[in-house]
Amino acid sequence: MSADRETNHGMSSHDISNTDIALLLADAADGAEIGIAPYQAVIRGGRRRRARRWVVATATALVLVGSAGTLALAGLPGGDGSRGSHVATQPPSAQDEHVFVPQRSTIATGNDHGKEWSVTIDVWGAPRNAAEAQVQWEAMATYGNRPVDKPSELIGKKAFFVARAYGAGAEPQITMLDVFTKEDGSMTGTDIEAAALPLDPDAEAPNRLVIGQVGKTARTVTCTWQNGTMTDVRKVPAGYDINTDDEAIRPVDGSPVNWFVCLAPDDTVFKAVHVAE
Repeated sequence: MSADRETNHGMSSHDISNTDIALLLADAADGAEIGIAPYQAVIRGGRRRRARRWVVATATALVLVGSAGTLALAGLPGGDGSRGSHVATQPPSAQDEHVFVPQRSTIATGNDHGKEWSVTIDVWGAPRNAAEAQVQWEAMATYGNRPVDKPSELIGKKAFFVARAYGAGAEPQITMLDVFTKEDGSMTGTDIEAAALPLDPDAEAPNRLVIGQVGKTARTVTCTWQNGTMTDVRKVPAGYDINTDDEAIRPVDGSPVNWFVCLAPDDTVFKAVHVAE
């Protein structure tokens, strides 16, 4: 799916929007390839056919959660980072599971007409109870948006926030957010979900940037552009270097799925995407 930031200004996770309509239409497509629409599109494949609420955000500034996370941890057992001599026998703490401070991974960087750009993802661990969910909910307020409507909907679920930045020193802005579901963990090498959107979050521009998720066994994603050219994005192992303009399918810390990014040449836009095991 994709979003035009002017069309969707102020969209929240509970709005009934063009995104929701596009999702339902995608579910009815029965395997048909879905191309890009002027403002919204959902790219879906494989056996997955569900009306997932994968919110594509507008220009929401991403603020680092360090301060909120630190305040939240201060009042919790072990919040000072000390776990004593029982660390080997005790189950992982909320801090260890990144419930209060997410794991951040960079999935792509590049240079477009002299401007640096990047795509990052923050993955939050699954709260185990209402108390942990409430702390996480408050920490997520620093993003300006949340993937669910109330704290209780976070219990037992990991959440993610994808952000893109365009220009040296630019603030990353939230591009998409959601909670992971059981279906995500069972994605196969032929399943795919992705969004196509402008590279610059502050400009009305062609949908050149494609960000998506695939199953752990997916080996290649091919992005096809309107001018007939294609970009092949291949799977790389964990820890593989992030190089400028080196697009790849990457594992992400804490994520049950792998992620990819591909960017269209500046004289064309997105047309279709395919995945292969």
